[in-house]
Amino acid sequence: MSRRSAAIAAVLSAAGLAAAALSVPSVASTIMPASDRTITQAADDPSDAMLAALARDLKITPDQARARLAREKDASRIEAALRTRLGTTFAGAWFASGSEALTVGVTDASKADAVRAAGASPKVVEHSLIQLDALKTKLDRNGKRAPRRVPGWYVDLANNSVTILTRAGATERAKRFATASGLDLSVVNFVASKETPRPLIDVIGGNAYYIGSGMRCSVGFAVTGGFVTAGHCGQTGQPTSQPSGTVAGSSFPGNDYGWVRVAAGNTPRALVNRYPGTVPVAGSSEAPVGSSVCRSGSTTGWRCGTIQQKNASVTYPEGTITGLTRTNACAEPGDSGGSWITGDQAQGVTSGGSGNCTSGGVIYFQPLNEILGAYGLSLTVTGTTPPPTTPPPTPPPGGGTTWQAGTTYAAGAIVTYAGLRYECWQGHTAQAGWEPPNVPALWRRL
Repeated sequence: MSRRSAAIAAVLSAAGLAAAALSVPSVASTIMPASDRTITQAADDPSDAMLAALARDLKITPDQARARLAREKDASRIEAALRTRLGTTFAGAWFASGSEALTVGVTDASKADAVRAAGASPKVVEHSLIQLDALKTKLDRNGKRAPRRVPGWYVDLANNSVTILTRAGATERAKRFATASGLDLSVVNFVASKETPRPLIDVIGGNAYYIGSGMRCSVGFAVTGGFVTAGHCGQTGQPTSQPSGTVAGSSFPGNDYGWVRVAAGNTPRALVNRYPGTVPVAGSSEAPVGSSVCRSGSTTGWRCGTIQQKNASVTYPEGTITGLTRTNACAEPGDSGGSWITGDQAQGVTSGGSGNCTSGGVIYFQPLNEILGAYGLSLTVTGTTPPPTTPPPTPPPGGGTTWQAGTTYAAGAIVTYAGLRYECWQGHTAQAGWEPPNVPALWRRL
């Protein structure tokens, strides 16, 4: 056993996860319940404006952009299917730099043929996605003690590791932080970074809205009864204008998501502003790492890049945010809270980051499906006439914990933990330390 494998084993202490098949997520119709993971298929014919933006920012031709979107549409389906088939041996999926083929990590070499049969390229690695997520969770739990010169950390699928970003002169402090969080340094990579993340407060997404006495922020995506946005854009109870409404929920730091309940007369639309014109929103299927993604914001307009990592943590001056997606698309103050979309599939809302659209940068977005699940919201998608403004469904009442260590859970099982509801994403036998909020590869919050 290698030193890295031994370190993983020490952390997980014979977790004994039992692989089990997942049921393939169901396809919803026009309005997406928060519990659904796969929505309507991406459009076969992307708009000329989206192709032009991808071509501009990724420095490819419009025909190459069209082919890329088609590959990424297929890759989303392949990733979902292999996550089910591979069970606890699944180690993530990504597009390697310069490659058109989806790579899928596996910890069991005997599963390589199943990956090839699904149309992807296998890579045998030491650590499963479940294991890496568990290690990163240890850093998240200790995030309040992160050094100021550690801007963030994330699971790096391509390198099968946990990466901690450090600014100049801070590597030793970052190592002490990792050790204090319970990680063996052999399982961590330390990467030099010039990032100075901060929330992009003065922001618009698809369209502007204003909070309280005039702070400007961005609409992310329309939902039944209102819209989602960044959590740092307002506190619960604050009034909004253009459209008029009230901040109905806000979580920041820790998370960076919120939603606004709009007043009667405002109509949610399944559209994103692409400056000029609009693009449709047909669902919220997550795109794999390496996929292209476009962002809408009033300061820098419509900008595109690629998804670099998922489940990243970043430390702003206000505190650490976990569960973000890291990208190389640029943004500037005035863009935060806005929409991220791949094809016609909604991905998330702008949180913050570093750099600008002149020199480039690193920008993070809060994944959309987590926001929908946290508040029990339904995404407004193409296909029907938008309904009139009505109150959104009330999230199930909290209270109690039904999850128990030692219990075998099948995919689709529902439990409560600390008053919150979770759906089992992958069949397993529960162990101490694998509580639902700690293992996002096993449980999805509803």
